[in-house]
Amino acid sequence: MSRLVIDNVGPASSVQDGGRHGAQRYGLTPSGAMDRPSLAVANVLVGNAPFAAAIEFGPLGASVTAGDGPLRLALSGAERPAAIDGKPVPLNESFLLGAGKTLTLGVARSQVFSYLAIAGGISGEPMFGSLAVNARAGLGSPYPRPLQAGDIIPVQAASPSDERRLDLPKRADDPIRVLLGPQDDEFGDAVATFLGGEWKISATSDRMGYRLEGPPIRHLHGHNIVSDGTVDGSIQVPGNGQPIVLMADRGTSGGYPKIATVITADLGRLAQRQPGQPFRFAAVSMGNAQDAYRAMAQQIRALPDRLQEARHTTLDLDALATANVAGAAVDALDS
Repeated sequence: MSRLVIDNVGPASSVQDGGRHGAQRYGLTPSGAMDRPSLAVANVLVGNAPFAAAIEFGPLGASVTAGDGPLRLALSGAERPAAIDGKPVPLNESFLLGAGKTLTLGVARSQVFSYLAIAGGISGEPMFGSLAVNARAGLGSPYPRPLQAGDIIPVQAASPSDERRLDLPKRADDPIRVLLGPQDDEFGDAVATFLGGEWKISATSDRMGYRLEGPPIRHLHGHNIVSDGTVDGSIQVPGNGQPIVLMADRGTSGGYPKIATVITADLGRLAQRQPGQPFRFAAVSMGNAQDAYRAMAQQIRALPDRLQEARHTTLDLDALATANVAGAAVDALDS
C-alpha cells in the first residue's frame, strides 16, 4: 500500500468512479464522473477496470506527490500543462511518479475536467457500491467532500510494467444531441427557439446542474408541474426561462417541466464545455440515441485492444552539439 498526497488543489476536484446505481428510488443520485469516457481512458491505461475510482480535477491547477513508493498514473480529459520536475507528462499515456516526486497540473487549456487514474485503484469504503463523492449528500470515500490540500489518498504502489498510450481522435464539435420531452408539449413554439438558439454554459454551473444562457424559453401553462423523476441530462426550464441541464449530482426528481434530455453519448462532451463557449442542440430519435450509446459502449470496451507501447527517446543535446551530423558531406566548392 502507498499513498498519494494532495499538495494543492482547486475547487470541483474529488474522487469519482462510474457512479452508484440502483438506489434512485430512495432519492440517492448516482453521482460519478462528469465525463465517463475520459475516466475509462485513464483507468484502462493503468490496467484498471474502466469505471474504477480516480481523481476528477476541475479546471484549475493542482499538485500531488507520491508518498511511500512509486505510483503508475495516467491523465486523460482536459488538455492542460502537466509535468514532473519540469519534464512534461503526456496526456492519454501511463507514466511513473517516483517516491517523493510531485506531479504538477496547470489550468485547463480546453475542456474542464481531467482524470488521474492510479494503477490498482483508490482504496476506500464503498457507500452503496461506490466511492463517488456527492458532497451535498455527505457520501464518498476516502473523503465525502471535494479534495483539499493535505488530503492523503490510499493507493497501490506501482509494479514493474511497460508504459502504454492510447491514440484517440479529437472529439467532434457537433451540436449536443437531445431527445425532446418528456414535457416538450408544455412549450409550444418555444421548442423551435430551444433547438434554433445559441447557448452558453453559465459560470455559476456545478456538478449538480449546468445553467444555460440563451434565448428565454416560455412556458405555455406555467413553470410548475407535479414533481417527477429526472435522469442525467434532463433539461429543466424554471420560471426565468433559462434552461438547466441536470448533471451527475442532480436530484432524483424535480418540479420544473423538462423540454428535452441530453443523450447519454453526449453528456461527456457537454460536461467538458467551458463556460462561455457557444453551442447548439439537435433533436434526434430514440433509435438514434440508443445507437449512439451502443457505439460509445463498444468504444469503451475496445480500449484495452487499442493500447500501444509508449516509446520515448531521450535526446542528449550536449552530444548532439559535438556530433558529426553531416557524415561524409564535403564543400561543393572545395577542389
